[in-house]
Amino acid sequence: MKIAVLGSATSWYVGDLRRAAGDAHEIVPVTYRHLVSRVDETGVELWSGATELRRFGALLVRSMPPGSLEQVIFRMNALADLAEAGVQVVNSPRAIEIAVDKYLTTAKLQAAGLLVPRTVACQTWELAMESFAALGGDVVVKPLFGGEGRGITRVDDEAIAQRVFKTLEQIGAVIYLQEFIPHEGCDLRVMVIGDQLLGMRRRHPSDWRTNISLGATAEPLEISDELAQLALRATDAVGTTIAGVDFLPGKDGRLYAIEVNAVPGWRALARTTGVDVGRAVLQHIEQT
Repeated sequence: MKIAVLGSATSWYVGDLRRAAGDAHEIVPVTYRHLVSRVDETGVELWSGATELRRFGALLVRSMPPGSLEQVIFRMNALADLAEAGVQVVNSPRAIEIAVDKYLTTAKLQAAGLLVPRTVACQTWELAMESFAALGGDVVVKPLFGGEGRGITRVDDEAIAQRVFKTLEQIGAVIYLQEFIPHEGCDLRVMVIGDQLLGMRRRHPSDWRTNISLGATAEPLEISDELAQLALRATDAVGTTIAGVDFLPGKDGRLYAIEVNAVPGWRALARTTGVDVGRAVLQHIEQT
């Protein structure tokens, strides 16, 4: 099968997918920057540079870089057109749209019956300050779009909160804040690849954030039936078939659903579990 990988041509995951594919598949990296849609009397074509994407059996979305509102909408519409043309897009454009938006993901998870931190999304600093107080004066402020812990800040001081919220309002950002959940410095990552689930526990002894990219360490996680059901319910809510679902065990004994990552990395997961995750991803695409 000829598989396009939408992301960076020099990234580790392109190399890992090529290794896992061997001679069975052709892995071709394509980029958002060079996406071109052409519409004429014969229909709609989507290109990336000199590559016509309708000629691929599948397209694996591996990133969603920042962009203007127009750029993001164009990218999503172009991927939707490609899916309608019969190309297998993983994850689906709608699932990507949901997962990339922290507010929408949280709302979907709560509607599906998962426990999430109390959350507020607003657009003025005054409303954010009211919410800061209502959430106990200790919150995590997150960019609506973004991942790997970038731009996430814990705020537990009223004066600092006001400065942060005013700055966010001035740049036209949505102010997204969640109550801080006291925890033991670890979270649970469950990677769902179709029906296959892989897990690791991430620990960071000196930071409340547990991202591997920020220095956390990982250890294998045995996935209980309950955790598996929660992870699958989360991916069903968002519509992903490949995703990293993050859970936070709170000191209150409850398990909070934090995020569904539709473009999850798997380098640390493969190293921790000993599973060839790249091969599992390709097998999922083959069987879908």
